[in-house]
Amino acid sequence: MSNSKAPKREIGKHRSWETTEGATRAPHRSMMKAMGLTDKDINAPFVGIASTHNEVTPCNAGIGPLAEEAKKGVFAAKGTPFVFGTITVSDAISMNTVGMKGSLVSREVIADSIETVVFAERFDGLIAIAGCDKSLPGSMMAIARLNVPSVFVYGGSILPGSYKGENIQIQDVFEAVGKHQKGDIDDNELYQIESRACPGPGSCGGMFTANTMSSVGEALGLSLPGSASEAAVDQRKSASSRAAGEAVLHLLRENIKPSDILTKKAFENAVTVVTSMGGSTNSALHLPAIAQEMGVDLTLDDIHNISMRTPQLADMKPAGKFLMYDLDKVGGVPLVMKRLLNLGLIHGDCITVTGKTVSENLKNIPNNEEENTVVVKEDSPISKTGGLVVLHGNLAPDGAVLKVAGHNYGKKWAGPARVFNQEEECMEALKKHSIKPGDFVVIRYEGPKGGPGMREMLSVTSAIVGQGLGDKTFLMTDGRFSGASHGPMIGHVGPEAAVGGPIATVENGDLIEIDLEKFELNIKISNEEMKSRLNNIVLPKPPYTSGVLGKYIKLVQPASKGAYTG
Repeated sequence: MSNSKAPKREIGKHRSWETTEGATRAPHRSMMKAMGLTDKDINAPFVGIASTHNEVTPCNAGIGPLAEEAKKGVFAAKGTPFVFGTITVSDAISMNTVGMKGSLVSREVIADSIETVVFAERFDGLIAIAGCDKSLPGSMMAIARLNVPSVFVYGGSILPGSYKGENIQIQDVFEAVGKHQKGDIDDNELYQIESRACPGPGSCGGMFTANTMSSVGEALGLSLPGSASEAAVDQRKSASSRAAGEAVLHLLRENIKPSDILTKKAFENAVTVVTSMGGSTNSALHLPAIAQEMGVDLTLDDIHNISMRTPQLADMKPAGKFLMYDLDKVGGVPLVMKRLLNLGLIHGDCITVTGKTVSENLKNIPNNEEENTVVVKEDSPISKTGGLVVLHGNLAPDGAVLKVAGHNYGKKWAGPARVFNQEEECMEALKKHSIKPGDFVVIRYEGPKGGPGMREMLSVTSAIVGQGLGDKTFLMTDGRFSGASHGPMIGHVGPEAAVGGPIATVENGDLIEIDLEKFELNIKISNEEMKSRLNNIVLPKPPYTSGVLGKYIKLVQPASKGAYTG
């Protein structure tokens, strides 16, 4: 016999009815009532709110209140919200330690944990709120896997710090370490910089990985327009989080799912926006991984080809001048997208979480004809091509990624190899000032399996810049870089050394050449010599055989496929 007292099922309760309807679900309803739910609440659509709030990193320290605002929005739209938590690690705090091996791994754990809760509890919809680098793509991967009506909410960017009348942020602290090693600044100045760079909660302020991926959220259509650039402490962030709660109920009632939004065209839009803004090289890992979860094929060659036809319009740190805070003041990501739409470079017909298309969302966005130097006009780009290029060649048969935004490397560059097996060896060499101008630095066994986890090497890259070597050396690795890294640095070289890739064959003194006319990365040895070296590689044993890192080594795919675990 059915529960005659229960109100009629609400539109949008696509699957939570499995846990709420009928006499056999009386125990289930009883558990829900223990949490204060009424019959009306139980018969409304259920929305999971995945919160990455924690006290591990300032990027996520302010997310708790945003989850409460999202709850208000769900309630206002006549849904029933359920907040649950997931993990985040701080890349900046784990940087240059063995702990950084857990960073990319955390992306998979975040995706798995969100998927598990939403699947198990039969939630109808999802709001995912994230801040630090891996929690953004991890949340979007879960959204793609689950394919229930969903909205992504960014926790917001940090405000800039100030030192000697200039805006500073975390990138300046890392580079100050290099200056300190060189003797250009003393202990007190380093202390003053570290104490002033991060004034409160929010994700790192430049177009680093977090802000790149928040921009991706808007460009894909998973986030509400304009929300990517709001500061964490701005009251608009509270308002947009509340609006996300209302938006997900609209999606539920219209039955608009991520599979309707995350099309190949949407991913092309995201790549276009990233490359036009000088975004992080990590996008070349995260976008293919999110696409893979949605069953969309997005390759490194796709990213390269889109970058080649996309002008750079935004002058953003780390290579440029401005922070997300500055971009927000002139119109945020919608201004960039409007100008790209005017150029015919993004697909305006893609549906978004507003229920409207990209073109409809941008229709009333001011083109901001007033001159500003943060986002330049369409007819006067910073560069005619975008900020990322993909290299192939005998050192990178599966590809490698180079960020060119804000740099002019010339057409060719060559230098003798200076080889290091993992990051620590290179950092020791930098401390001893033994890396010299002209060196082609090679850091290997830092790939998805070899690291494991592709540690970001912000400490190394910042020390190189801080020691004045930023335009005098090149660096290549099968690992990856922080979004705050800039300069001549090639990452994601594949296949990685740990699986016998050509990077494992490089010897000290070998001449390595980068050719930006052919987009090639080559070691200048004969094919016969390369074959001989490849045949004689002795692969190291996996550095971990148990626990989360051991599981990751067994499951992880190559960097060229997004380093996802499937």
